Amino acid sequence: MSTSTILLIVLGVVVGYGVFAYNKLITLRNRFRNGFSQIDVQLQRRYELIPNLVEVARGYMTHEQETLTAVTDARNSASDKSKDAAAAPENASLVNALAGAEKQLSGALGRFNVVMEAYPDLKADVNMQDLHTELTNTDNRVSFARQAYSDSVMRYNTYREQIPANIIAGLFRFDAGDLFEIDDEVIREPVRVSFDKAA
Repeated sequence: MSTSTILLIVLGVVVGYGVFAYNKLITLRNRFRNGFSQIDVQLQRRYELIPNLVEVARGYMTHEQETLTAVTDARNSASDKSKDAAAAPENASLVNALAGAEKQLSGALGRFNVVMEAYPDLKADVNMQDLHTELTNTDNRVSFARQAYSDSVMRYNTYREQIPANIIAGLFRFDAGDLFEIDDEVIREPVRVSFDKAA
């Protein structure tokens, strides 16, 4: 076998592996993008429920406009950040901005829940109870979607860091995926509202 034939075989193997690695990186990146879109679907559902929550509460909480405004503003900010992150989930700064906005929204909802404790009629309202159930279910779906997204990002990042796939990733600018993490442990929990009618 001649040297040129051996070089052609080696070159063919290298090019073949490069094509395989490139295609696998594309597949894994698309999976984590899809994983983020599943989070976004559930977040949008949550954002659609919050104005209803505020409207039901507005009838009872006439002296708590500042609290209701804070929830609405935080919801609008999180919704905007979610749209930005959904457009480019591989952009770590957009995903981190969304995580920060979600933290603020959860904080505003937490303050809302504390204030709501002073309104037993509101806690007993059927519409509020239905909204609570919907929010809890949606928060659970967000948690599941975040787990699936994190798994997809982990697979993608692991593959792109392995030798020799890291060479292809560097040549074609496959940036690392970023996890959608919220720092505050309290915020990781779904929004809880007590509807104990005896209260």
